[in-house]
Amino acid sequence: MSSIINAVHTAVSGLNAQSHAFTDLSNNIANSQTTGYKASTTSFEDYVTNNELANDGESLSDSVSATTRQHTDNQGMVTTSTNSTALAISGNGFFNVVQATGQSNDSTPVLGTQQYYTRNGDFSQDKNGYLVNTSGYYLEGYNVDATSGTLGTSLSAIQVPSTIAFRPTESTKLTATGTLDSSSKTVDMSTTAYDSTGAASTVDLTWTKVNDTTWTVKDANDTTGTSNSATVTFDSTGAVSSVTSQDSTGASSTSSSSFNYTGSPQDMTVSLSGVTLGSANTVSMTSDSVTSGTFSGISMETDGSVMATFDNGYSQLVAKIPLTTFADPNSLSAQNGQAYTATSQSGSPQINAVNTNGAGTLTTGSIEESTTDLTGDLSKLIVAQQAYGANTKVVSTADQLLQTTLAMIQ
Repeated sequence: MSSIINAVHTAVSGLNAQSHAFTDLSNNIANSQTTGYKASTTSFEDYVTNNELANDGESLSDSVSATTRQHTDNQGMVTTSTNSTALAISGNGFFNVVQATGQSNDSTPVLGTQQYYTRNGDFSQDKNGYLVNTSGYYLEGYNVDATSGTLGTSLSAIQVPSTIAFRPTESTKLTATGTLDSSSKTVDMSTTAYDSTGAASTVDLTWTKVNDTTWTVKDANDTTGTSNSATVTFDSTGAVSSVTSQDSTGASSTSSSSFNYTGSPQDMTVSLSGVTLGSANTVSMTSDSVTSGTFSGISMETDGSVMATFDNGYSQLVAKIPLTTFADPNSLSAQNGQAYTATSQSGSPQINAVNTNGAGTLTTGSIEESTTDLTGDLSKLIVAQQAYGANTKVVSTADQLLQTTLAMIQ
C-alpha cells in the first residue's frame, strides 16, 4: 500500500510541476508583444528518497519539482518604432534606470536610489523632460553640466527640459569690418569669442598707425608687443593689400587679408579684408559663433549621445547613455516592468560605453521585441496539458487501487 501512496505523492508533485510550467508558458504568451521581455523556460528535476527501501542498483523516484530558468541573454528582434527616441540594444548590455518613489511639491518626480536594469528602450520625454520608458523607469546616463559644458562622470536621470539654454558655438573666425581714420594713431576693437564648452572670452585688438599706408594690429593684452600681431598694408584705394603676421608661437606668415590668432580662448583666423582706410573710425569685430537658439526637441544617436536640437539648426550634446553588463545576466533578479536588479550570482554591474566590452550597439528609433516563441510555447502548452492529464490519471488509478485494497479488508 505504501507504494500506491508513494505513487499518489509523485503524481501530485507532477501536477504541481506541470502547473509551474503552465505559469511560465502563460507568462511568455501573455508577454509576446511586450517590449524587451525575455522569455523563460521550465526545468524539471526528480527527487529520489527512501533509498534504503530500494533493491540493490535501484532507486525510488519520489517526486518531481519545476524551476523557472531566465534567459535574459537571449537577443530579441530589433524592429522600427514610430517613437524617434526609442532605443534597441543588440548585444549583452542593459540600460541603467531608476524608479520614481513620489512627487515633490512642484510635481517633479522624486527618484529612488535603487538601481535597475532593463532592455525596454521605448523611451519618451515626460512633462518634466525626463526620458521614461513604457514601464515607468527613468533612463540614466552621464549628463552635461549646463554651466561648464563638460560631461559628468556619475550616473543620474537624463533630463532635457524645454527651457534648456543654447550654448554658444566655438569661435573659429573673427571678422573685422569698417574704416580706420587715417588721422588717428591708435584704434581699438574687441569682440566676445567662445571656446568648445561655450565659455566666453573677450578678444581685444589694437590698431597702430605706422605711416599713411601701413598699420599694425596686435593683441591689446600682449605686453611683449610681438604676440598675435600683424603688419597690414593698404593700397591706394584704402583696401587691404597684404598682411604679414606673427602668432604667439613666433611663427610668421603672409596673407592677402588675414592672420592667425593663437591663444585664449583658442586658435582662430582673423579676417581683415573688410577694413579700409577712411576719414572716420567705424572699425569693429565679430566672431562666427552662433550665440542664440530655441529648444525644439531631442534626438538620439547610435553612440549613446542624447542631443538637444534647436531652431537654428544646431544640435548639442546633453547626455551620454552607457550600457551595463553582467558576468551572468541570467542570474539577475526579475522585477516588474521588464526590469532587473543585480544579485551576488549575476556579478557586479560593469558600466561600459556603447559598443565596447560586448555591451552591444544601439539602434535609434527602434525597439527590441519580446523573445517569446509563440509557436513553440503553444506546442509546449499542449505537451504540458497532456502531462497534467496523465498525472491526474495516475491519481485516479491509485485511488481505485486503494479502494480495492480497503474493500479486501472489509
